[in-house]
This record gives sequence, C-alpha cells and structure tokens, in this order.
Amino acid sequence: MTETIRVKTTKHTSVVNITPQVKDIVSRSGVKDGLCIVYVPHTTACVFINEGADPDVVKDIIYMLEKLVPWNDPRYEHGEGNSAAHIRSAVIGNSRVIPVVDGKLALGTWESVFLAEFDGPRERKVIVKVIGD
Repeated sequence: MTETIRVKTTKHTSVVNITPQVKDIVSRSGVKDGLCIVYVPHTTACVFINEGADPDVVKDIIYMLEKLVPWNDPRYEHGEGNSAAHIRSAVIGNSRVIPVVDGKLALGTWESVFLAEFDGPRERKVIVKVIGD
C-alpha cells in the first residue's frame, strides 16, 4: 500500500509531526508485520524521528541546524540562494524505515515522525509505503 500525505508548511523553517497520518496509513494497510517507508521527494525538506512529547527538543534541533548550517554564507555557490536548505536536508535525509509489528509502528515511547521544511512555506508530499505479510 502506498499513500501520499500532503503537508502545508507555514514558515521558512517548519517541523510538522506527521505521526498520526503515518499511523493511520499503517492501520488501514492491514499489514501486521513488515516495514513502513516514509519518503519525502523534495531536496529542501526531510523526515526524521525524534522526541515528540517535548516540543523543546524540536526547537533545539532547529537551533543547532541553523548554527551548524547558516542560511547566508558568502561561499555558497547555488544560484537560488537556498543552499542551506539543501545541506540541512542532505544531512538529515529524505527517508526513514520503521518496522511494523503487530500492525503498529514500532516507535519508541517518546518517538514521533516529523517532516522538516527548510525552504518554505510550501506544500510538501510525503510518500508512505507499507509492505509486509
């Protein structure tokens, strides 16, 4: 089963918890044991798994990414002016594979799945594929 989630971001840098939508797709797939692939087909956005219970964790991640990969660096050569967005996305990655066990995502107690936008606001697609049984 493959489905696409559409996410409208609201800021230049946005992080959106997409866990409920991914869980719903897994539930509707009927797969009991398998894999859930979450993929973003964009070069300035990414997906990651991290703490979802405390929003300060996401704030800290954004803070550190901005510190490590500043938006304006005079040595960037990409003509569109969004090199930092491409770099941040490449560092984090555009996909995650999550085991499906007993029909549910095998996430840790505090883990959530996030879409991170680094060149928004935009509408992004997240492709979710569930395979198994």
